[in-house]
Amino acid sequence: MRVLAILLLLWPALAPAETVVATRNLRAQTVLTEQDFALRDIEVAGALNSVEGLAGMETRVAIYIGRPIRPGDIGPPALVERNGLVTLVYDHGGLLITAEGRALGRGGIGDRLRVMNLASRNTISGIIQPDGSVKVQ
Repeated sequence: MRVLAILLLLWPALAPAETVVATRNLRAQTVLTEQDFALRDIEVAGALNSVEGLAGMETRVAIYIGRPIRPGDIGPPALVERNGLVTLVYDHGGLLITAEGRALGRGGIGDRLRVMNLASRNTISGIIQPDGSVKVQ
């Protein structure tokens, strides 16, 4: 009886965990659909264990079929492409300054991006906003 009680206490630890894996080879910068990933009954440390919110995300690196998908392998889809024109926004204490810039990389919402101010030719960094502009400080 004692052994049965111990096994019941350990049951959640003995149950296999699920891991999200790729169902096909995915190149970097691929927007994920529900057919691109699946849950498998394996446990991989550091890998995703839920498919919730995964559709619509973009791969940051190449992911091969059957490999686990890790949080750093995916991110929001890019809003700004390299060499694209963006609006630079400085907003502090009631002062709002906008300028035109050229993106020196690509990224999605919340990513830090280096941008060249086209008027001054200075390179600055900022955060990509949901409307595609870059907030600088």
